[in-house]
Amino acid sequence: MTATKTTRGKVIVTCAVTGSVHTPTMSPYLPVTPDQIAAEAITAAEAGASILHLHARDPQDGRPSADPDVFMRFLPRIKQATDAVINISTGGSSLMSLDDRLAAALRTEPEMCSLNMGSMNFALFPALDKPVAWQHDWEPKLLEATRSSIFRNTFADMEHILDRLGRGCGTRFEFECYDVGHLYSLAHFRDRGLVSGPLFIQFVFGVLGGIGADPENLTHMKRIADKLFGDSYSFSVLAAGRHQMPMITMAAAMGGNVRVGLEDSLYDGRGQLARSNADQVRRIRTVLEALSLEVATPAEARDLLALKGGDRVAF
Repeated sequence: MTATKTTRGKVIVTCAVTGSVHTPTMSPYLPVTPDQIAAEAITAAEAGASILHLHARDPQDGRPSADPDVFMRFLPRIKQATDAVINISTGGSSLMSLDDRLAAALRTEPEMCSLNMGSMNFALFPALDKPVAWQHDWEPKLLEATRSSIFRNTFADMEHILDRLGRGCGTRFEFECYDVGHLYSLAHFRDRGLVSGPLFIQFVFGVLGGIGADPENLTHMKRIADKLFGDSYSFSVLAAGRHQMPMITMAAAMGGNVRVGLEDSLYDGRGQLARSNADQVRRIRTVLEALSLEVATPAEARDLLALKGGDRVAF
């Protein structure tokens, strides 16, 4: 059975719990402390998320953190309380060094990590257009810094990650593709034997600097992925902000998997802040069930993605 056909009956729901895009001023419900991140991840898993995509934040002021010690204040608690697949970001923040971005994953050797498939502009500065009384000085500074910085993911960087985490730790990847060219970069690594199937490709829409959140772009990304990878991949979709639910609903109807979470959108309906990550998981689960689709369990996600299992991680 092909990977794409498998997902038509069982949809993997990923929840990205906090990320590094949004800041504490933007929502009082954004989890920033280890206690909050652990609690949010656990309730998201209980609501039906089979993969938990995790970043860390400085417990004092909520800024993005790459400190493995901070990760270790919530990762073991999540693992003990759920069977969900833990997926640690190697993207971190566009302002972090590659060594910083890999530190937590190299310590913990998780089943899965995200891997961004190319350097790009990753612009958050438009959030400054609306007057806001910021809680912390670092928030507007971080947003403004994205006007002149590049989110670096060179071929050398990606080769390093594939070698250190993939070959070295048995970690498999969620390949984050923000544009069509990223699919061709992934095919390049496949052709060189640096990655092998089943591939799990996350189509990312709506980030300024990447491909827009248009339905035509989703069909185009899938068409090119089909051309390049045939039946040796599964795809998932995340979309930023207000595009989240429409785009992932379309993805599910096309046989794909879905990602929700406060990393991608702070809202649960028009103008209504999501009070938890679990709110978004429950909303998309209702949509999936209305489409006569079943949510994959963590065990089913592991089987589909050929993961090593939670008993082989270092936490």
